[in-house]
Amino acid sequence: MCGIAGIAETGKDNRKLMDRMLDMISHRGPDAVTQFANGDVVLGHRRLSIIDLNTGDQPMFNEDKSLCIIFNGEIYNYKNLREILRKKGHVFATDSDTEVLLHGYEEFGHDLYAKLNGIFAFALYDIRKDKIVLVRDQFGVKPLHYYFRNNLFVFASEQKSILLHPSIERKLNLNSLHSQINLRYTQRDETLFEGIRRLPPAHFLEFKENSVSIKNYWQLVPEIKKSMSEGDAIEGINYYLKQAVGRQLMSDVPLGVYLSGGMDSSAIVQKMSELGVDNINTFTLGFNEPTDEFPDSELIARQFNTNHRTLSLSMEPLRFMPEVIWHAEEPKINLLQGYNMSGFVGEHVKVVLGGLGGDELFAGYDIHKFIFPFNNWHRRIPDWMKKIAQWKSDLLFRLQNSSHTFSLDEYRRGIQMLLSIGNIEKFYLILRNVWDFDKDFYKEIYHPDIYRKMLSETDRVEDQFAPFFNKVKDLSSLDQVLFTEFHSKMVNDYLLVEDRMSMSHSVEERVPFLDIDLVNFGFSIPVHLKIKNNQTKYLFRKAMKGKLPDKIIEKKKWGFTVNPYLQFKKDLRNTAGKLLTRKYINEQGIFNYNYIRKILNYPPNPRLRWHYNYIWVLSGLALLDKLFITTDNFIDRKFELEEYYNI
Repeated sequence: MCGIAGIAETGKDNRKLMDRMLDMISHRGPDAVTQFANGDVVLGHRRLSIIDLNTGDQPMFNEDKSLCIIFNGEIYNYKNLREILRKKGHVFATDSDTEVLLHGYEEFGHDLYAKLNGIFAFALYDIRKDKIVLVRDQFGVKPLHYYFRNNLFVFASEQKSILLHPSIERKLNLNSLHSQINLRYTQRDETLFEGIRRLPPAHFLEFKENSVSIKNYWQLVPEIKKSMSEGDAIEGINYYLKQAVGRQLMSDVPLGVYLSGGMDSSAIVQKMSELGVDNINTFTLGFNEPTDEFPDSELIARQFNTNHRTLSLSMEPLRFMPEVIWHAEEPKINLLQGYNMSGFVGEHVKVVLGGLGGDELFAGYDIHKFIFPFNNWHRRIPDWMKKIAQWKSDLLFRLQNSSHTFSLDEYRRGIQMLLSIGNIEKFYLILRNVWDFDKDFYKEIYHPDIYRKMLSETDRVEDQFAPFFNKVKDLSSLDQVLFTEFHSKMVNDYLLVEDRMSMSHSVEERVPFLDIDLVNFGFSIPVHLKIKNNQTKYLFRKAMKGKLPDKIIEKKKWGFTVNPYLQFKKDLRNTAGKLLTRKYINEQGIFNYNYIRKILNYPPNPRLRWHYNYIWVLSGLALLDKLFITTDNFIDRKFELEEYYNI
């Protein structure tokens, strides 16, 4: 796993700038740093050595030096591809998966990318054609960002490297900011920084003759096998998961597992044991809270005789906020646990397997329990009933919001969700706490001088999700949600966190549940098999019966996250009060200080989860503003929280 960067700028020698860009992402590759310059193009690479430790350095070239590659990731099927290419006459000088990409591109061109099974983001530079090609894996496990404007093309694994270019203005993207406030992540290919975009998953970009084109090379097409039996589904799950874990064990350095104590990570350990892996390393993190899963993870560790290590965080975790924001480049809520976990794991191994993707494949989140009972209702509600329901929803919001009784907010959202039956997209987004259906709420969230601009000029969140729902509109409501989350929250929230926080401590994280064969199989399973009697992950629980302890199979899902209510009482309230002062908020001119103060002054209540998450995001935005926009602190890596108080 590595970090990559590149610049194409007419008439400029950017080799010194590339040195700084690579220094910005040194955590992604502490083992080696190299660059290659040719004319107006310079490419850079930071290496974290995992496979072919002796001959895998980059940039790597083909035989006649006409093609160059810098690569971040792993190709799990590279040995099979290498044999195919050898039979076609290609000669290999290394044992690395990187060289397979070079010869594969020579042989197959753009058709190569869909043949890859792995996690990857890479740049190919065709020197003869003076063309750069960027490619990102099918599910967006590895990041790749780019900027193109005024004869300048810059790309990098992380945005902070791009921000170093003196021609790039550091400015907040208000459209993405609105998405962040609604969703707690930034949807689509925009980022929080104006002009910097993400290459979408399963796409490639061509930069040639000062123009950019982006094309899709693969897409997930659910092909539901309605005749599939429960037994066939269970057999398939065990087969494809074992195959995925086996593929992702390839490594020339020590490897471990993030063991939460839940089914997904426990199933990975079980499959490793089934494959005959000795001395499995497992790691568990807790927050000194009631939801800690130490006993469950220790149960799995004992059953499979793993080398098990645990860490309990008893300190004030928010003191790490500037550093985790610096790494994530977004003010995300679920960063602290991953940051501390990877720091702990990085002391022992360089590669770790995680359970992300199991809930998206097999309907494991609590929101799925709300969606499934109404699976067929959304098609049956006539338009006239939808209009009445919308009127009632608007009235309900005005009544509850004017009362300023925050503790009733959760109940109001629940009723609005029920009133949206007939519109699965809105039903889902209310479950995910999207608020911009209630236009009057803009006045609460935004500064008086900006709320009308945000209302009229930013994209409605529902418009950002419509393309995914529309692609599978003929499927059941829950199938639509599973498909949509696979292309939205999983990519732009969960996977972003997994990548940034693992790489913050130079740890490569792999995700067996996102093996392409397992994903295709998972999306062929009828939804009535995945969830039954409104029990989430019913099918996956059945598949693990007899393979994992009953306690693990039957347990309620907690999620690897902190409790916002407990965190508010610990240190969020105090920290937010120091960061989000009236002076700072009014000078920033985006948010409504009076609403922030109402939340901070309101008696702590577990029903205010949305409000505490909102305060958390705003606190993170204040730090992001200070780190990347108003000063150059991100260059100096100064992370003491006290420096940011009273911004």
